Amino acid sequence: MRKRQAKKRPLLPDPKFKDQLVTRFVNMLMWDGKKSIALSIFYDAIEIIGERNQDEEKTPLEVWKDALSNVMPHVEVRSRRVGGATFQIPMQIRPDRKVSLAMKWLITSARKRNEKSMALRLAQEVLAAAKEEGAAVKKRVDTHKMAEANKAFSHFRF
Repeated sequence: MRKRQAKKRPLLPDPKFKDQLVTRFVNMLMWDGKKSIALSIFYDAIEIIGERNQDEEKTPLEVWKDALSNVMPHVEVRSRRVGGATFQIPMQIRPDRKVSLAMKWLITSARKRNEKSMALRLAQEVLAAAKEEGAAVKKRVDTHKMAEANKAFSHFRF
């Protein structure tokens, strides 16, 4: 184990929206270090969201942030061995982990969709998540259900 916790490295804000959260999302979206491709995928998806969501007064970036907050879990289960048995113990999630899980679930469920381009898949998944539907939101609901089902073991918390 290390002597002290590693420092959080500051992220540079993205070029278009000047937002660190976007940079974090693009870094998770990126494959093989191809950041420019990941950026173009994200910006194309935001454009598509803007086209599909014209009737609302929200900007596409706000729709994306709403989708992200809809996917964010509040509790999760963690395994803990107690006297030879393994229990699933529900625990609160740290704020930075909430965001990481939400981004991860949004990207994975977008990758599993059947649209033509990744930008289109991401846009559709974000729009679905903004309306509280879609695979990423289902993942959050399942996580919450699992925590609720194992509520009886919460006294084993560490």
